[in-house]
Amino acid sequence: MVRVAVLRVPGTNCDRETARAIEEAGAEAFVLHVGQLERGEEDLMNYHGLVIPGGFSYGDRIRAGAVLAARLGSKLDEQIEEFAASNRPILGICNGFQVLVELGLLPGFEGCRAALAPNESAHFECRWVWLKKTGSCDLAIGPPLQAMPIAHSEGRLVFSSPSCLEKAGSAGLIVYRYAKPDGSSADGEYPYNPNGSQGDVAALCNPSRMIMGIMPHPERAIYNWQTPLRLRPPAGLGIFRALISAAERSL
Repeated sequence: MVRVAVLRVPGTNCDRETARAIEEAGAEAFVLHVGQLERGEEDLMNYHGLVIPGGFSYGDRIRAGAVLAARLGSKLDEQIEEFAASNRPILGICNGFQVLVELGLLPGFEGCRAALAPNESAHFECRWVWLKKTGSCDLAIGPPLQAMPIAHSEGRLVFSSPSCLEKAGSAGLIVYRYAKPDGSSADGEYPYNPNGSQGDVAALCNPSRMIMGIMPHPERAIYNWQTPLRLRPPAGLGIFRALISAAERSL
């Protein structure tokens, strides 16, 4: 059976929700403290997929993902590199998205960098938004237009150059973009684009299509009663099912 590791540090507030979503999608979920990996009590290579959930004790207004990425990069860089090189799926949600960006796993193009900056609104955004599927990734399936909740202060994705954004778009690696309820482009307009992300980017995949970062929270949209419109099937569940399908190839 597929085994998916959910990484946590003290204060991570979405690990249990994420583990529940993985189990609902049909895999075994194991919540691992980063310290277990650092001490050698656990090894990432014993798992078929990895999820870095949102919410860290380092805070949400002080680049929490960057702090965790620095810890992972200094103490677990070989494990992370080996896991990614083995073509096993990695999903980063909210602050977990920031971790993948800070580690350089996203965007994944040589010479291209990105960062997650404070929201243009200058305050915490917590509500449902609309996403339009605009790219392809092994970790994303579902309808072309879907609703998903957000909860972040640092969700504005910025690229090191306009060419990097263009390269990601032309390669089909901008998996989801923020949109209006009718499916038309948000065009950077608030509140449809809740944070001011360049290109309305809400989720980004690397060139291998096995590493994805997403700013909205799919683990909070796995039951139809969680959605404001009682959508069937819930958008988030499809992402975890896709993650499991990708992980099955490493069995």
